[in-house]
Amino acid sequence: MADLSFDQTQQSKFGKTTLRIILYVLLTLFALYYLLPLFVMVTTSLKSLEEIRTGSLIALPREITFDAWKIAWASACTGIQCEGLRPYFWNSVLLAVPAVLLSTLLGALNGYVVAQWRFRGANLIFSLMLFGCFIPFQVVLLPMARLLGLMGIAGTIPGLIFVHVIYGIGFTTLFFRNYYVTIPSELVKAAKVDGANFLRIFWSIFLPLSLPIIVVTVIWQFTQIWNDFLFGVSFSQAGTQPVTVALNNIVNSTTGVKEYNVDMAAAIIAALPTLLVYVVAGKYFIRGLTAGSVKG
Repeated sequence: MADLSFDQTQQSKFGKTTLRIILYVLLTLFALYYLLPLFVMVTTSLKSLEEIRTGSLIALPREITFDAWKIAWASACTGIQCEGLRPYFWNSVLLAVPAVLLSTLLGALNGYVVAQWRFRGANLIFSLMLFGCFIPFQVVLLPMARLLGLMGIAGTIPGLIFVHVIYGIGFTTLFFRNYYVTIPSELVKAAKVDGANFLRIFWSIFLPLSLPIIVVTVIWQFTQIWNDFLFGVSFSQAGTQPVTVALNNIVNSTTGVKEYNVDMAAAIIAALPTLLVYVVAGKYFIRGLTAGSVKG
């Protein structure tokens, strides 16, 4: 009986090991398939035009050159208003950083009020803000353009910041509200007894506890704002366009010979900030998403 039990245990361990190996192989294949476009982009950006025409798409470059990266950054084309990504890249930085900070701060305050400071109509207001998350971008283009014109900030970076802050408040409020409802209301009651006011409670109690959801909100908002094209092309003008608009101009340029290596280099440069954000803070993003999922 002991030998039979031992054999069954060994078979069970062998079966689990086999399943684990199969799972790892499948995951590796899926990862390689998913990363193949990125691999092609990187290798193509490091090749010369001659090598692209004569070589294989997935082959490693015979001779690595960064000329395409220099052209994409400094002077990508001379046709339809695209002199390289550099000025537009910094436009996106000037746009994304304040828009992320403002929308995160306003979302934290809104979520704090809706979750902990009960007042008449709070659920209705939150429902209306939540409804705003599902309004398509295209629906708000005309009214938003009219509003920016009346405010005198149409075609400017502050105007784009205003658009992204307004459109992002619904999402940030949702994130913080769902996180703050898991914080015991007794903390607020005790702080009120001690004489703490609205802002004091938020600044001293809730904000220090909000690091996980702040990371989630910052990553979400930064990704949405940096990758946005529709608002950027609709509410900007020459000199204030974000990097996504400049990338579109470069890729769709029809002047001269099509430079695929420059296109790939420009696409990688435009995607680098969001890629770095996820590489550096990706694990905190997952932790933040699950931090408020269980109350108590």
